[in-house]
Amino acid sequence: MALAGKELKELYRKRAGLYDLTANLYYLIGFRENYYRRQAVSSLKLKRGDVVVELGCGTGLNFSQLQERVGPEGKIIGVDLTDSMLEQAGKRASRQGWRNVELVRSDASEFEYPPRVHGTLSTFALTLMPEFDRIIRTGRESLAPGGRLAILDFKEPDRSPDWLTRLMVRITAPFGVSRDLADRHPWESVRKYFHVNSLQEYFFGFVYLSVGEATKEGPPIVGNSLEMEERVEPRDS
Repeated sequence: MALAGKELKELYRKRAGLYDLTANLYYLIGFRENYYRRQAVSSLKLKRGDVVVELGCGTGLNFSQLQERVGPEGKIIGVDLTDSMLEQAGKRASRQGWRNVELVRSDASEFEYPPRVHGTLSTFALTLMPEFDRIIRTGRESLAPGGRLAILDFKEPDRSPDWLTRLMVRITAPFGVSRDLADRHPWESVRKYFHVNSLQEYFFGFVYLSVGEATKEGPPIVGNSLEMEERVEPRDS
């Protein structure tokens, strides 16, 4: 059963100290997390001086890659519900001397965006949020023309043996993943609110990257695809 907000907060509060270490253990099963995260950050097409918001930023695992894109002239706003995760993110920023990182403790559905955001990112977090549709709609409304929203997350493959799906749920259960989350399809909300969008799958279809670009055109058209970098997953990462 999907965890409620309070339960989810407590889970990640307990896991904050060892989150980075435990996440890296998934490499043992061929889960190339850093590669998927790089693809998500790259898909935002950020430039130096841009403002980017990361929803569910956790311990700040994506901050280094975001810094490479926006530079010290830009700004990274990390949003998370859990104080312990933000504490770890703050320590990371302090160690690296990043003065352009702002951390906000907030439910993603209640976060108030600054004007003219150039990119919004969420990695392995949004599907856990029952208000994902409203979050994506608000994210779309906050983007400057040409800005992008990227969601990297888990999904149930269209064709997969039931035993394999149950195994993946069991493996990711320590991070709040449950089978009923398969009914949540954030990528469909991206298609609904973004005129130009794309969907890319990784890890046998258990991971997806959904990207939407804010344009001035009319209502969204499903099927308009973005140019994605490195569509073929490499053997090594």
